[in-house]
Amino acid sequence: MLCRLRFLLFIFVAAIFGSPAVFGQDSNAPLAGYGVEANIFAGKVFKHTTKFELPIPKLSSGLDLNFTQKTSGTKDWHQRRHFPVIGIGITYTNYGIDSIYGRCFSIYPNITFPIIAGKKLLWTFRIGDGVGYVTHLYGRHPIADTINNAIGSHLNDYASFNMDLRWRINPHWDIQGGWNFTHISDASFHQPNLGINLYGAHIGIHFYPVTSTPKTVKKDLKPLKNRWLIEGRAGLAFTQSEADYGPSYPVYMGSLLVSRRWRSKNKMFIGADYAYFTGIYAFLRNNLIDVGTEKQNSYKSAIFFGNEYLFGRLGLVLQVGIYMKQSYLAQDPYYEKLGANYYILQREKGPLKELFLCGFLKTHKSVAELAEFGMGMGF
Repeated sequence: MLCRLRFLLFIFVAAIFGSPAVFGQDSNAPLAGYGVEANIFAGKVFKHTTKFELPIPKLSSGLDLNFTQKTSGTKDWHQRRHFPVIGIGITYTNYGIDSIYGRCFSIYPNITFPIIAGKKLLWTFRIGDGVGYVTHLYGRHPIADTINNAIGSHLNDYASFNMDLRWRINPHWDIQGGWNFTHISDASFHQPNLGINLYGAHIGIHFYPVTSTPKTVKKDLKPLKNRWLIEGRAGLAFTQSEADYGPSYPVYMGSLLVSRRWRSKNKMFIGADYAYFTGIYAFLRNNLIDVGTEKQNSYKSAIFFGNEYLFGRLGLVLQVGIYMKQSYLAQDPYYEKLGANYYILQREKGPLKELFLCGFLKTHKSVAELAEFGMGMGF
């Protein structure tokens, strides 16, 4: 374990001090605000459900590289969001028991928000989501491993959350340390799929070849109208039966909601969800359960509320729902959705004001149920 941490530390130092020479401190230069940060992290996997029966490694560790750009105000949302940092992260994770957990290689877009920003000291929060490739998974053939009930496929959703305290040494160098949490799962596209949750701490350095303070464009932005919209979403997901290597079934989903924009950069909303699970219907039919009422016991309905954080054409959505009706295979009385809307159409006037693509990860606490993809519109 100590050798692994030493190796990661060596890679970390090489990545930083092997960077190209400093180019200067011109805030108008083309690369002003661009940088790369490297963090080494260590933490623990935790059991987020009683079904998680894997042995817990003594220590998990890894290396995170993030290629960043500080926004400069060329878009209105840059200024409304206090000039956050956007990035593309690449992460290597060694969970600690390679024969069971394998290792994860991930790539994910992310955004870092300043919570409190002083001249030298910054408190920031980073959120990101992307794709992770896991080297080892549950299997029966050609290599049998029926212990690993956490990972059912090589490709997984990879979500990352970081909170940092950063010290700005000069316009080229920051040092940071903080807390991090990551989650991987394939959202029940393949079973078994309990996922892996990892929490821990990290330290790192952020290097800006030109400067960390590019010239910003500040405008006299007029507040956007706090308008109300009626919105609809239609989505599709696939879930696999509880039997390992079982068939996959579509889930048909629809949502109707009312939203209100506030502070020109958020939308609060409330609405109702509907989801029909063809896999539950097949289960009831195959086992002669609730004969004659299989369809009525194969759907879920719920009321929900949440907030959407707007970043130009992209909106990050946090949603919490409470079931009004559960299917035959009942779960927790509430659920969460984390996802995004990408707006194809945005306008202030006209009958159709918004048209967007959407994608959500639906969970019950820290256990993923499904990944939903679809389209929506607002009037």
